Amino acid sequence: MPRHIRKSKEEIGLGPDALHFRGIKKMDNPFIWAIDFNSEQLTEVELKSIDEAFRFKNSPTTTWLNIDGVNDKKLMLEIASGFGIDEIILDDVMNTDTRPKMVEHDDSIFISLKMLRLDETGEKVDYDQLSLIITPTILFSFQEEKNNFFEPVRERIRKQRKRIIASGTDYLAFALLDMVIDNYILILSDFGEKIERLEEKSLLVETDHEILELISNYKKELSYLSKNIRPVREMMLVFSKTESELINEGTFINLNELYNNTSHATDLLENYREILTDQLNIYHTTTSHKLNDTMKFLTIFSVIFIPLTFIVGVYGTNFEYLPELHFKNGYFVMWGIMIALTAFMLYFFKKKKWF
Repeated sequence: MPRHIRKSKEEIGLGPDALHFRGIKKMDNPFIWAIDFNSEQLTEVELKSIDEAFRFKNSPTTTWLNIDGVNDKKLMLEIASGFGIDEIILDDVMNTDTRPKMVEHDDSIFISLKMLRLDETGEKVDYDQLSLIITPTILFSFQEEKNNFFEPVRERIRKQRKRIIASGTDYLAFALLDMVIDNYILILSDFGEKIERLEEKSLLVETDHEILELISNYKKELSYLSKNIRPVREMMLVFSKTESELINEGTFINLNELYNNTSHATDLLENYREILTDQLNIYHTTTSHKLNDTMKFLTIFSVIFIPLTFIVGVYGTNFEYLPELHFKNGYFVMWGIMIALTAFMLYFFKKKKWF
């Protein structure tokens, strides 16, 4: 799955309100699900077509309408005409590469951000685009594919939890955003544990290539997380200061909490990136230190053998008249000098603490 924005030739020249799917198709047929509730009743139903959702349009209750699959242009046009939603908003819904953002309209608020998750290996981050449209009585949520990520929120509604049942679409949107942002922190915590375990491994010579590969992978994943989480922090700051009448006064406390959570996530990002940088420096320092120890040993070994090689070289010449050649014990004297010279140099190097 490509994780960077890619623009195709077909997109060039399209009008800003032209509905066009941008991204990778993950579902052939959209899945539509609705839950309508208040403090006295609850209706949960799977819809075969968007026409069946029109009955919730004028309902005084709170309705959560979820659409899995955002590549169906016909469906988006039906939503636009049936619920009076601007096609510019739905064009953003169909753009899965859009940057996280929050846009206020006269009768709605549009929010878009990435739902992040770890893949099966637990080493790489994948994403799904989440788009929310907050209206007075209906919360629209759009996802790229069907999943059970928001099942805990559905369970709170089914169990008639007082706060979520008594509140409107603004609090319901907060509940969904809260799950997404909490999952950011969960992913960062998981990476944090792995990064902290690298410290011991970075001191082992046997894992040189493995350590470099892990550090490189974690730095890449943290950069991707930063690319998606930092804009959410900016978005939540704007959202927490909105003056839209769609947001009830009591919900602003929750929005400030979301902003604090995204700030916490960005702080974790910076912290773990600094730890990775420090570990990379420690790894290079440790490797350099071990290399220096090896070079020091080889240098001392070479220095010891230089004078010995010189002595052997002198007496290995082919001149006929070398006075020492005729000494009866010359061979043993030469060995004695060589051993004494080696011992002296080892003592000298040890005294200088060169090894």
